[in-house]
Amino acid sequence: MFDLLEEKIWFWGLLIIPVIVTLFLLLQIWKRSAQKKFGDKEMIKRLSPNKSFFKSVLKVIVLCLAFACLIMALVNPKHGTKLETVKREGVDIVFAVDVSKSMLAEDIKPNRLDKSKQLVTQIINNLASDRVGIIAYAGKAFPQLPITTDYASAKMFLQGMNTDMLSSQGTAISEAIKLAKTYFDDEEQTNRVLIIISDGEDHTEEAAAIAEQASEEGIRIFTIGVGDVKGGPIPIKRNGVVLNYKKDSQGETVITRLNEDMLKEIAEEAHGAYINGKVTNDVVENIKEILNKMDKTEFEAKQFADYKDQFQWFLGFGVFFLLLDVFLLERKTAWLKKLNLFNENL
Repeated sequence: MFDLLEEKIWFWGLLIIPVIVTLFLLLQIWKRSAQKKFGDKEMIKRLSPNKSFFKSVLKVIVLCLAFACLIMALVNPKHGTKLETVKREGVDIVFAVDVSKSMLAEDIKPNRLDKSKQLVTQIINNLASDRVGIIAYAGKAFPQLPITTDYASAKMFLQGMNTDMLSSQGTAISEAIKLAKTYFDDEEQTNRVLIIISDGEDHTEEAAAIAEQASEEGIRIFTIGVGDVKGGPIPIKRNGVVLNYKKDSQGETVITRLNEDMLKEIAEEAHGAYINGKVTNDVVENIKEILNKMDKTEFEAKQFADYKDQFQWFLGFGVFFLLLDVFLLERKTAWLKKLNLFNENL
């Protein structure tokens, strides 16, 4: 894999590939329609016996590969060639993201879980030299990513989180806090931050007590509430289509609500603060202000100090595929006739 992508904006150029494929398909449909008007299918085959549909498809594939390689050359992937140890100052932040089924409620768009991912992603995008870790929790807590300075990996793990990753349901915030305590390995460190993103539903009563214990160990807890206090149903979907809504044992539709009181209590016990997650920019600014007021601890981190361009490989392959496309004729060749690909009538 590459350690740096210099011009990511060029990835938008990859959209030309589905355009090429679409135009090719439309051209084939138009050709078939025109041929039907011209004459009988068997007669047309006799008139153009060397015409190869397979080679037409191959030309399009080669052309798409050429564009993909040229676009990657413009992106200019770089490979790190020299690692060095640098000293940084920052705060250790662990994000505990609620992945219980209630996070599928759409009382906040697009839904509570996706909103949580957006919030954490934007917070990470605004960090400078802080280290981050990620925990997923529902009925139990599960470590997703240990403390690291690799923000790209953090966001990748974050996007892979979903409500099916943990079989035990519920919102065991206490389990998330217990697990977060194991992330902070330096006993003398005081700049420890745990940010819990949740709707606060189905909590255990011991959450506030566990939060107080964490505070005594130097961990400040900030809670971000996602959802609406009015609540909403939990959709059951298949392929993005709502089939039904979750019901209780009496057959009534379950309405899940944002429990701000619980989230506020947890934050207060750990000398933190509660933030409503409705407006992303407000959340990011609040977190940024909180972190700026904290004392920073110096730590060592490894990072690449020198990178080597890799665009030339993609440029070379791109030119090769373009030349191949130019010289690849849409006529059957002797070797193709022998292979008889797609059972073409020769």
